Amino acid sequence: MKKINLIPALILTVALVFTACKKDKNIVVSKAKNAKEFAEKLGPQKQTVSMTISTAPQTITLKGGTKITFPVGSLTKNGLPVTGEVTVVAYEMLKRSAVILGGTNTNHISGAPLVSDGFIFIDVKANGESVDKNLAIPVKVRIPAEREGVTQLWEGVQNDQQQMAWQAPKPANGAGQREVQSTQGEFAFDFGMLGWINCDVFWSYSNPKTTMSVEIPNNPGTFATFRGFSGETFVFFCAKGSNVAAQLYTPDGTSKVKSYDNVMPVGEEGRLIAFSIKDGKYYFAKKDITITANQNESLVLVETTEANVQTEINNLDNF
Repeated sequence: MKKINLIPALILTVALVFTACKKDKNIVVSKAKNAKEFAEKLGPQKQTVSMTISTAPQTITLKGGTKITFPVGSLTKNGLPVTGEVTVVAYEMLKRSAVILGGTNTNHISGAPLVSDGFIFIDVKANGESVDKNLAIPVKVRIPAEREGVTQLWEGVQNDQQQMAWQAPKPANGAGQREVQSTQGEFAFDFGMLGWINCDVFWSYSNPKTTMSVEIPNNPGTFATFRGFSGETFVFFCAKGSNVAAQLYTPDGTSKVKSYDNVMPVGEEGRLIAFSIKDGKYYFAKKDITITANQNESLVLVETTEANVQTEINNLDNF
């Protein structure tokens, strides 16, 4: 009987596995069954940091490089100073892929697209319960800056459609709307409240504006809300060369959504994407476009894999 040497085959198999793992190091096998699980498992992960309130300011550093300093006396609960150990709960959305994978967006509350310089979420818990959102003394935030120039500060809210949007923060304790200049690779500022905090500017503000509609004729579910809390299907417009992830979610007929009226800048280039997760199945579609007046587009979803959806979204960081 002819002998078979299994060692070369074993070495080849190991090499192939190593190569595949190296190639797909940014792909997470989540086995998400729906849009909510997808956002939770593949989007930016919750970061928790414990600290003890003392007589000195406390600074924490998040994994993406964001630094948050809590001055003495900044935290209260029901109006009373917080003491002892607390837990900071935070998320970072510093790249376009993180924004989309997390089921969030860069929409101004008017629907106008914003260019994100990065946004975060901060909550602080004492004895398992959240402290007051409005701070007695503003926290000091430093977000890594990928560009030079000026950004603006925004507060994240949920609108009447249960979607995320960004609005000017209330002018209290240093939390009001203002511009911040990047210095030494950071946007550094005081912010007077906890929650969603964003550094953004309006995208192509001077261009003529129009309304864009997108139909998904074979939509397997309903359109998704913020972080996939309901629905299955997301639709985004991603500007070419700018960190814009504008979600289209306003109903415009059967299997169709649109931007807010007259907010999309005519003449700009970008990519429309749609993806859906329903009953453990994944669907994706994309189309590169130039925005024109009263634009109507159609995206036909194709069944694909979870890994392919992740790859397509990750590639938008360099689009």
